[in-house]
Amino acid sequence: MQSNFEVCFRLVLKHEGGYVDHPKDPGGATNLGVTKQAWEDYVGHEVTKDDIKALTPDVVKPFYLKRYWNVCRCDDLPSGVDYVVFDIAVNSGPGRAAKFLQSAVGATPDGVIGPNTITIVKRTTLSPLDLITIICDRRERYWKSLPTFPTFGKGWLRRGEDVREDALDMLTAV
Repeated sequence: MQSNFEVCFRLVLKHEGGYVDHPKDPGGATNLGVTKQAWEDYVGHEVTKDDIKALTPDVVKPFYLKRYWNVCRCDDLPSGVDYVVFDIAVNSGPGRAAKFLQSAVGATPDGVIGPNTITIVKRTTLSPLDLITIICDRRERYWKSLPTFPTFGKGWLRRGEDVREDALDMLTAV
């Protein structure tokens, strides 16, 4: 199976945009979807907000591959589903992305996509279309439950619809 990482990475960056440091965003200083704290964890030392502002897509691509794509085993997921899980991992963390996928396929929602989850995904009677729909619907319900929804909800819902549409387009491209 060919990896969709490059395509999915470009799609995620459409939503992550440039530098922001919104006071109501618990992520704080963020550029290209990479928070200051996450970048410090990745590079192993403290960084400044200027360091975050200077990030480029080429610089953050290995970060995305290691911290989100590989952690969620997206290469083992059906096309389209891989993108939805990846986008959720970037936006809400790999653990939440894993739980949404696991709940959709009836696996134990432990927050880690391991061999058992992948086996259940491969054996599910649900189509990739069904999985995309179920996972995207759960994500929307999750967003609506957050106290920051009044501030960020409109953008999140727009992102969710874009991700759903792009994921469904990936089904027809297979």
